[in-house]
Amino acid sequence: MAPPLRPRPLSSVLTVSLVPVAAWLLIRPLLDPVPPVPALHASLGLSIFALLGTLYLVPALGPTFVQANLSGRDLLKTYDTPIPESMGLVCASIYILLLILFIPFAFSDFFGKQPPSHRKPREGLTVDEFPHHELAVYLSSLLSLLMATMLGFLDDVFDIRWRHKLPIPIIASIPVLMVYYSEQGKTDVVVPIPLRWLLGSLLNLGPLYYVYMSLLSTFCTNSINILAGINGSEVSQALVIAVSVILNDLLYLPWPVGFRIALPLHLLGRPAEVEVGGIWSAGMAYGSRVLVERHLFSLYFMLPLVAVCTGFLYHNWYPARAFPGDTLCYVTGMAFAVVGIQAHFSKTLLLFFLPQIFNFVLSCPQLFGLVPCPRHRVPRFDADTALLHPSRAAFTERAPSRLATLALRLLAALRLVELTEDGRTGSITETTNLTILNVFLLRLGPMKEDSLVKVLIASQVTGSIAAFVVRYGLAGLVYDGNRR
Repeated sequence: MAPPLRPRPLSSVLTVSLVPVAAWLLIRPLLDPVPPVPALHASLGLSIFALLGTLYLVPALGPTFVQANLSGRDLLKTYDTPIPESMGLVCASIYILLLILFIPFAFSDFFGKQPPSHRKPREGLTVDEFPHHELAVYLSSLLSLLMATMLGFLDDVFDIRWRHKLPIPIIASIPVLMVYYSEQGKTDVVVPIPLRWLLGSLLNLGPLYYVYMSLLSTFCTNSINILAGINGSEVSQALVIAVSVILNDLLYLPWPVGFRIALPLHLLGRPAEVEVGGIWSAGMAYGSRVLVERHLFSLYFMLPLVAVCTGFLYHNWYPARAFPGDTLCYVTGMAFAVVGIQAHFSKTLLLFFLPQIFNFVLSCPQLFGLVPCPRHRVPRFDADTALLHPSRAAFTERAPSRLATLALRLLAALRLVELTEDGRTGSITETTNLTILNVFLLRLGPMKEDSLVKVLIASQVTGSIAAFVVRYGLAGLVYDGNRR
């Protein structure tokens, strides 16, 4: 029997070096001269504290979770050491707590000295105009994150079935949608150029737009959740997507100078470079204060999320010392949905989910009952070689329907699944499980678990690069102007 896993060591040098930096970033907005975006300094400082808190609290609270029977066995290992599960609750708690502590910094401009022109006379008094709309947006986002955390933890404890999981993110998104509606949020979408002769330049979706936003929250949470099963998979997906969102946000912040990004767009008859900045030197916002504030809002939510995910990935990396559970998937997915909705770049956000979209489409025959769906679709572990192989689903209770047979044969023709057929009848008796992880194992051959998660991370990074090319290059072929 293998010796029990011990927590990964933590360097005291890391703490000694990062704590003063974080403290300085929190104090810097209070000193003269005040930086251009003081809240951003505070967000960076709190994010460093979030990183340190996750690094130290996850191993410290692990035994408590095991004693509370919130633990499980790693199915892809030979040892039976109980691994603490639902540790995403620790990550979510740190994340939300620091977002709450950040509230005064987010509205620090109001608390500073304001010129008389910013004061509104009311019945003989001078009343400062507080940004109530921005506060409502921020608090509704926090409420959605809290609900996602609570519902995700309930899922971990009660092991809710998939058909009952789907509406959970919709419930958590209600506060965000209500604030969006109360502030008369726009429900118009820009029509692509080839369709404008039929639909016009703008198409008002009305209530359908709210259906779309609620489905966005459902997709963001569950798409990460179904692409799981190996050490580091869930949190690495969230980390890469969050970093991608941050890079997208940085393009819209005020920069002292403009710059250009080279893209191979000359092949499509377009300029070979994408220019960022302009006469206002304000990134791709081009002087729009609204766009800058929206992407700052996104940064305030993404920076601590990157810190929390980085800290947890250290303990969740192969061989994992802690499991995230559904809680981490719910809270990270809801965080992405919140910034996509509130900052108005939901289409760009979906581009960062290209691997998840592919995995969801591939999984549909199993998710909707056409193909048997085992409880765990993780790859099969070979204890003798320590390699992972594609796992399989068998048609033991019933033969595949015509639709299922058609879908599986199409996927087999694309070399995305491997089928086993009855030698006499030719009917399908077995198929590899329909996940992107099994596709990697089919196409690249058996590999170790840490190698498989590296392939997954590489696919996520490749998807993000493709997303930037599509968003800032190819989108100009079907949209005119800066369409988000």
